[in-house]
Amino acid sequence: MRRLLGLTGLFGAFLLIHSAPPTCYSRVLSLGKEITESYVNLQKFETVEPCVKTLPRLYLDIHNYCVLAKLREFVAYPRCRRVPQVTALKDKARSLYTIMTSFCRRDLVFLSEDCNALEIPMLSPTDQSAIQK
Repeated sequence: MRRLLGLTGLFGAFLLIHSAPPTCYSRVLSLGKEITESYVNLQKFETVEPCVKTLPRLYLDIHNYCVLAKLREFVAYPRCRRVPQVTALKDKARSLYTIMTSFCRRDLVFLSEDCNALEIPMLSPTDQSAIQK
């Protein structure tokens, strides 16, 4: 019985040491990816609201300084206020903007300032290899 308690304690200590809370960077990265995927899915499906097709493009790269302006533009877009999916997406975008400008302001490093790069979807390495074949 003592051995079992000792092993349980050792296992618990191991999990405690190796489980770290998410960092600002990991949170921003995952939320940016989630927002981009939600935007792509929203554009794919035929909706009853034609305003969804007129939304500003939202392909996020958190390493691009222009992402802050892109998020502001998307959140301030006046149309589609009555579409619940768009409202939820705007809330996520507002949350990401707040995290990037307040909580993680000093933790983020922007590697580029190419605003045109945010107008086209980013391809993953597997997608690029499929195109080249």
